[in-house]
Amino acid sequence: MQGPFAQGTPQQGLQAQATPAQTYRAALKSLDTYVRAHFGGKSFAALASADQDAVISGLEHSTIVLDGAEGKRFFELLLQNTMEGFFADPLYGGNRDMVGWKMVGFPGARYDYRDYVERHNQKLDLAPISILSRI
Repeated sequence: MQGPFAQGTPQQGLQAQATPAQTYRAALKSLDTYVRAHFGGKSFAALASADQDAVISGLEHSTIVLDGAEGKRFFELLLQNTMEGFFADPLYGGNRDMVGWKMVGFPGARYDYRDYVERHNQKLDLAPISILSRI
């Protein structure tokens, strides 16, 4: 969180002075202003699904320009945080009922996988277990 703040390479990650919370606040405020200006005063949540998709796609492809925030960078942060929440241990508040783990077949935070090490390319058929399930 200390300078110098220069444009880094993609491998270096975000090089910004703002915290993630500050980035979210600025980008969401700017996005709300953009959406209300271009969609008859409606909020993003009030838009039809197709319009919501168009706005998200516009952020992803830099066709929507936000005032005071970088739309593509915000999209990338939002996507990363969404994936983290969907696939993290439910202990952290996301992945309710371990749906993300069930979707990909991840058995969770089990103590020991030695019985399964040699089972390559085989479905384990183990119900996911959260860290909280093991405490």
